[in-house]
Amino acid sequence: MASSINASTSGPGGVITTADNSGILNLQSGGNTVATINSSGLQVTTLNSSTVPTAAGTVMVSGNMPAFSVYYNSTMSLTAGTNTKVNFNIKEFDTANCYDNTTNYRFTPNVAGYYCFTGSMGVTTTTGTCIIAFYKNGSIYKYGGAIASSSTSYPFSVGTVIVYMNGTTDYMELYVQSTVAGASSWSGASANNYFQGFMVRAA
Repeated sequence: MASSINASTSGPGGVITTADNSGILNLQSGGNTVATINSSGLQVTTLNSSTVPTAAGTVMVSGNMPAFSVYYNSTMSLTAGTNTKVNFNIKEFDTANCYDNTTNYRFTPNVAGYYCFTGSMGVTTTTGTCIIAFYKNGSIYKYGGAIASSSTSYPFSVGTVIVYMNGTTDYMELYVQSTVAGASSWSGASANNYFQGFMVRAA
């Protein structure tokens, strides 16, 4: 397929300009303009239109946006009124190998940006409540919502947060707290006790 560019180069940097110095570079194929470059960026004209802005930054695609999903496959004893870290030890997926499921049980993304995290935990007691807490760098960031026990279900807590992570040292963990002494977490299952996260956008 033949293509042509009506342009010239000049200067030591090889700057491309159009023949009429309009500041617009048209890329043509078969006599049709398929793309235009001007001061606003790159405008691609095919069946649909897509504009790439001139702002500097990293182009993010699914291949370089970390995501993970882990769960806890056992039970853990909880102390009433105390936040206890959950050692999620089973990976369902970890696209960038950023979740440590053997030592620190935390997610440390390797790309700076804004991340969405979600989690769920429940306890085996017919009274009281439990609540999860998202910890960033060892300190509480946000609490989840608590759903009290009933005659047909145990209390549990779910939550979702969005937080900036610097891509080097920032990490996220999940904790849980019960209001009942001697309570234990739900028996391990990926549908009950889980921790997940993914990158929303770059910084």
